[in-house]
Order: sequence, then C-alpha cells, then structure tokens
Amino acid sequence: MSPAPNPADAASAPAAPSAGPGALRAALSSPASFATVVELVPWAGELVDPKGASQLKAARELAGNPRVTAMSITDNAGGHAKLSPSALGAEVAKLGHDAIVHVACRDRSRNALQSLGWELLSRGLTSVLALTGDYPESGYEGLSRPVFDIDSAALLHMYRGLGEEAAAKAAAADPEADPNAHRFLLGCAIDPYKRVERDLVPQYLKLALKVRSGADYAIAQVGYDARKLAELLAVIRRDSLGIPAVANAYILSAPVARAFNAGKVPGCVVTDDLLAVAEQQAKAADKGRAFFLEFAAKQAIVARGLGFKGVYFSGHRNAGEIAKILELIDAHPADDWKALLPDVSWALPAAFQLFERDGDGLPTGAPAKAYARSITPAARKAARSKVDPLYRFSRIVHQRAFEPGVPGFNAWGKVFEQIEQHKLDKPVHVFEQAVKLPMYDCRDCGDCSLPDIAYLCPESHCQKNQRNGPCGGAHDGLCEVPGHTCIWADAYKRLKPYGEELAMLDRAPVFQDNTLRRTSAWGNAFLDRDHIAKRLGRARLPEAAPAPAPKPALAAPKPDAAPAGPKPDAEGPAPKPDATR
Repeated sequence: MSPAPNPADAASAPAAPSAGPGALRAALSSPASFATVVELVPWAGELVDPKGASQLKAARELAGNPRVTAMSITDNAGGHAKLSPSALGAEVAKLGHDAIVHVACRDRSRNALQSLGWELLSRGLTSVLALTGDYPESGYEGLSRPVFDIDSAALLHMYRGLGEEAAAKAAAADPEADPNAHRFLLGCAIDPYKRVERDLVPQYLKLALKVRSGADYAIAQVGYDARKLAELLAVIRRDSLGIPAVANAYILSAPVARAFNAGKVPGCVVTDDLLAVAEQQAKAADKGRAFFLEFAAKQAIVARGLGFKGVYFSGHRNAGEIAKILELIDAHPADDWKALLPDVSWALPAAFQLFERDGDGLPTGAPAKAYARSITPAARKAARSKVDPLYRFSRIVHQRAFEPGVPGFNAWGKVFEQIEQHKLDKPVHVFEQAVKLPMYDCRDCGDCSLPDIAYLCPESHCQKNQRNGPCGGAHDGLCEVPGHTCIWADAYKRLKPYGEELAMLDRAPVFQDNTLRRTSAWGNAFLDRDHIAKRLGRARLPEAAPAPAPKPALAAPKPDAAPAGPKPDAEGPAPKPDATR
C-alpha cells in the first residue's frame, strides 16, 4: 500500500460521515459518504459483568472516533446465549452514537419479535439488522430448541409495518416531529460467496424479496473474494433493487481462518489458498496481525472503489485496531483501488459465475456463457428427463386440482364444503395424512407450503422451517445442519427445467398460520383459509362464534363492599389472572 496520499487523491476520496444518532441513515443516503460500521459482540452475563469490560471499553473508544459511523451488536451469534443486543445497544446510544441492533428469529416467536420491535422503538434503537439466525449450538442444561416461527424476510415485513405505524402516530401527534425517530432503518444480510448455482441464485432471489419486504440496505456475509462482491452490486443494478450495500471485512487470524475453512461457522468461507497464507503469516512475531489489518484495509478500499456504501468490520481485538485500519485506508490513493483487487480476491475453486468477466475479472453484466446455455429452451427440455418422478406427478395434480381458479379447484371446494357440512372432515383428514406422509414427509401444519417450494415440505426438509427462501448457511447444496440438503437448493434444481426457478420467490413473504395446525391442508386450501388464499386476496374470514347465552344478573354489591375484581380500563377488558401463579 502507498505510504501517503497526495492532495488530489484526498480531494477525490468520499467524505467521512459524521458520527452520532442517525449517522448511518445519513451516510447510506449521501452520495459522498462511505460508512464505517464496527461490530460489538455481547458476552454471557449481565451488563456489569467483568466479561464485558473489553467490549464496553471498545464502545467508549469507538464512540470517540468521528470516522466510526455506527456500532453493530450481534444477537446470540453462533447460536450461543449472550446478553441481549438491546441492552448493549442502549449503552452505545447513551454514548451518543448510532447502534445497529441485530434481531434473529432463531430464539423468538413472532409475538416476541413484535414485542421486541415496540421495545426498540421505545428506546430509540431504530436501526435493526434482520436475521434468521444460526442454528443453536448450546443452551442452559442442554441444547436449546430453535423457534424459527418466521424468518428474516417476514421479520422485515413486520418491522416495516411497526415503524410506519409508529411514525404515522407520531406525525399525527406532532406534525413537526422527525418521522425517522419512529421509523426503523432496516438492514438485511446477503451471501454472494456460494460456490454452486443452486445455492447462489436463490440468495439473490431472496435479497429481492427482502427489499420488497422492507430492507433499506444490505450487508454482505463474511468472505474474501472482491469479485463476488462486484457480482452482488451487478445483481442489484440488474434487478433495479435500489438499495445501498455494505461490504464485510472480518479481520482474520490463523485460528479463525482454520475455522472458516473447515466450515465451522455457517456461511463464512476461507479457501485453501487463503488458509495457506494465514498459516504462513502466523509464523511472524505478531502472529500475522499487521498483515491482516492491512488486508482488511485493502478490502475496504476495494469495496469503496467497487461502489459499496460502507464497510462492516469485525474480528478486531480493540478499538485501536480499527483506528489503525482507517489510517491505512487514508494512506492509499482512493482511485488506485484496482491495483489491490488481486490481493483480496480469493475465489472458491470451480465457483459458479453469473456474469461474464472483463479484463480485471469484474462482472460485465452480460450472462456467463455457461449459465446462458443452461437456460435455453433446449437445455431446459433435456433437463426435464432427470426430474424426480414424484415432482412431475405433483405438478400434474397441482395444475389440475390445486391451482386456485382452475375448474378442479372450484369443484373440490364444493366437495369440501359438503365434507365439512356433514362432519366428515376428520376421517378425510386422516386419509389426507395417509397420502401425504409417505409422499412428502408431511408434518400436518395445515397451512401447506408444498406449492411454494416445488413440493418439498419445509417442516420436514428444512431444519429452520424456511418458507421464504434460503438462509445463508448452506454450502454446495447442503444444509448447515449435517445430514441434510438445503430445501431451497433442491427446489431450484426441480424448477429450473421448467423455467420457473427465477420466479419462486416472486411473491409476498409467507407467514404460516399456526391456528390451522393439525387440520386438513386440503380443506384449508380449497376453502380459501390458508396463506395462499390470503396472498391472492380470496381468504375467507372465519365465521363469528355464536354469542354466549346471557348469564343471570348478579346481586348488586353493597356500597361499602370491595370490588370483586379489577375494573376494565377504557381500552379493553379486565386483565386475566396469571395462570402461572
């Protein structure tokens, strides 16, 4: 790297954004700004626990650095229980700095996520990174049971609604109020480092769904191939997603490189060649620390040159390392980023390419020739002969009976009206399970997503019950949980021969209706009670329950008698007693 910039280079460099509340929103929306986001990792213990001393010290020092736009706080990273990110986020806010609070779906139901959303808005913690979350690795007195009631796309949809509702109420109360003080700034994650097509393309399809669901910006997963980062930006431009993207620079060490290379951290990849470099650098007196701080600086310089709106640093040991990286960035001419491109481009062997590459190895925007050949009508037709016979059969049945609006669907709707009218729904439900269990390993959720995922059941085939696209943990078509394939990679493979793979997430996010569990999914589909009916705007409202018979009037209490129970307030009925006491 060059020792010092000249004045012309400094003039052309993006302006450093100001720090403080709202700084990230301002930096991402300003053409001249480049955001610096630094990760903080909560610890296992309360806020004042000595385990957190180093992180709290780093937070104080980072807050004093005007180059640091925001601090980003993880949520039980790696599936291990830690202090809530909102607790640490509140401390960062007290320092007068912007805090990104990670919210993972792994440990919370939708009700808990909604409650947390209101809490964050109430605390003024309006910057959120919405995540599905890693599969649990530990728990109190044993492994924790994962929740995964909804996923990141559904969470974005929920929090977008919560924020807009809060902003509207605030504006009604005070027209001069800042609407952004009550509106979430929502980030999402995207992993462009997948080696095979059936992992990579669904990642981009889910990114588009996340944007439609409310994402304001995207943060790339940990990775070390700048040319794949360039591909991500090319997809954002091609698909007119219109969101800024933030690159990721995890500061490596030899032990971390070994863990990433061995696949011990889902979605984080270090190639064999980069691992060899890490092992060689670890022989130095400083264990290679200076080399990898410079490596992270190079990643940031290249990301800025490619067109990213910021960089996300993690893996640092203290705030001093972040300050050193920023010094190295300033010491390199901003327009000389292509000279560093080979240093930070460590591609996976035989990795799928979506676009053709130019002389620098950067995507041109034109489809890669091999990919283009695979989507020709002739290639798709030839691939159909290899499609699973069960899926071919399922497609025929779906098109004739389960596609809303076709004659078969309407006819079966009338049949199921009679079935329920004559109280035959339970034996029919038993028959349905006798068919679907051996064919699809059905788990009787009652709100069936088989048509959404190429007739693969998300409850039995996906360890996270992902109904809105893949998480970021899959690799080479395999789930991050050993012994399983990725359901969305399998769905992509089934759909591509029919030319339907690119439209598989072209819809609103699915919210599974748990009130339908252990009821007939056939009946719920034909009678327009499931999520597909809601999506199509044809859902039937449940019939109102008959009003209870009036109770005999009670004798009026004496004037000096104590009230029998809590009085209802103006907003609703009296609270029910706590059944746990």
